[in-house]
Amino acid sequence: MSRRFTLGAVAYAPKVITIWEGFKDYFSQHRFDFDYILYSNYEAQVEAMFEGAIDAAWNSPLAWIRAERMGRARGTPVSFGPMRDTDQDLTSVLVVRKEAGISSLQDLRAKNIGFGAVDSPQARLIPLIHLRQSGLVADKDYRARVFDVLGGKHGDHIGGERDAAIALMKREVDATWMIDGNYQAFSQEGTLPSGETVVLARTENYDHCIFTLAPGIAKESVNQFSEILLSMKWSDSKVRPLLELEGLKEWRPGRTKGFTLLNQAVESEHFYDSKGQIIEPNYRY
Repeated sequence: MSRRFTLGAVAYAPKVITIWEGFKDYFSQHRFDFDYILYSNYEAQVEAMFEGAIDAAWNSPLAWIRAERMGRARGTPVSFGPMRDTDQDLTSVLVVRKEAGISSLQDLRAKNIGFGAVDSPQARLIPLIHLRQSGLVADKDYRARVFDVLGGKHGDHIGGERDAAIALMKREVDATWMIDGNYQAFSQEGTLPSGETVVLARTENYDHCIFTLAPGIAKESVNQFSEILLSMKWSDSKVRPLLELEGLKEWRPGRTKGFTLLNQAVESEHFYDSKGQIIEPNYRY
């Protein structure tokens, strides 16, 4: 290669450094000149890609939507690379206390519903569109309480969802949203005591993180980058710790069909405009 391939990633936790240092070594072993730059938030990362600072970005689904809109509006479309096996076919659940006697979404009219961070695809935006499509609009048919933490990380943390779960058990909210995996984790750790909660509703399937490739990037670089990722095997004892830290067992070819629901939510909740500009007034990052 004639130039180094630089990836952007968001530092949502200290382990991110360990992950990408390990990936950098793996790429080096495959004679691929690779480096990474960490960003504190996805908005800065997306903008950096259009400024030419990075060749690709490890993006949240919300960041993909912004990048896709910005690229389309500028006439410099982005493309996509691999995603994790654990990024495909996810759902979010609406949880209630079993003793509350809430048996349908309509029972939540005029009640308090908890959400994760304002920029969380899985714990706010997708749940909002799910409720809207069921005839319930925030702050009209019910009171929305947002547990907003770590702005700009797009829900790449469980703080807001755990805080909302704790509020549910304290009876501060009547129901709360979380990704299905966190519901299982909170139940196992005791944040949601065993047998005391039930799932009232579940969203349609959606996808999560995906590699976003900068406009005009060389096809040769993209192919080599993707091939090396897809070659990582769970059975490789040197690779497995990195995959475990990054939360996957295998990389899969990327797809964008799983972002339809989130795109609808971005529109209905006025998060980004058609050019990818931020229009959510309560968003701080």
